[in-house]
Amino acid sequence: MNSTVSNRVLSDTFWSAEGDAVWIKRALLVIAGVAVLAICAKIKFPIYGSPVPVSLGTFGVLAVGAAYGLRLGLVTVLAYLAVGALGMDVFSGSSAEKAGLVYMMGGTGGYLFGFVLATAALGFLAQRGWDRSVIWMAVAMMIGTVAIYVPGLLWLNTFANGWGQTMAWGLTPFIVGDVLKLALAAVLLPALWKLVGSART
Repeated sequence: MNSTVSNRVLSDTFWSAEGDAVWIKRALLVIAGVAVLAICAKIKFPIYGSPVPVSLGTFGVLAVGAAYGLRLGLVTVLAYLAVGALGMDVFSGSSAEKAGLVYMMGGTGGYLFGFVLATAALGFLAQRGWDRSVIWMAVAMMIGTVAIYVPGLLWLNTFANGWGQTMAWGLTPFIVGDVLKLALAAVLLPALWKLVGSART
């Protein structure tokens, strides 16, 4: 890992903008990020031995946090949550009939709060070069995953009949999928840096 602290992240390497164009670039990145998060949340695949399909929602959150950095990542995930709060069907388990604040205050509410924490963690670490190394990116992904699960499980436990049921509902079925997503992001982000070249000085 590069020992030099830098604020540059992947999104800084595209479209060098100045003046008012900077705000246009940021607005477009936020819109694109919200779209990516919504699409990832709806992409689901079965895991052998698990009755619960795994979505790419957490992968999208962690990837956007790493690619956008702390500030822009937070703005993007908060915009995503705001769109969901307005009733748009953008979450993994939401639907046209089950959306908005009612859905967000349900059993998955803690995970949505964890999205904010995870985005902040990944953005902070990416700005310090952790996204340039497969090993350090894997560590950052683990930190981000924990940041999602801790508030998620604490909140879910208020709906469950004890911690055993909480783990069965909110952790155990997703372990294999999360490991696969962690590995994908740990390889993908450093690979993208190699493609765009070294943008840090």
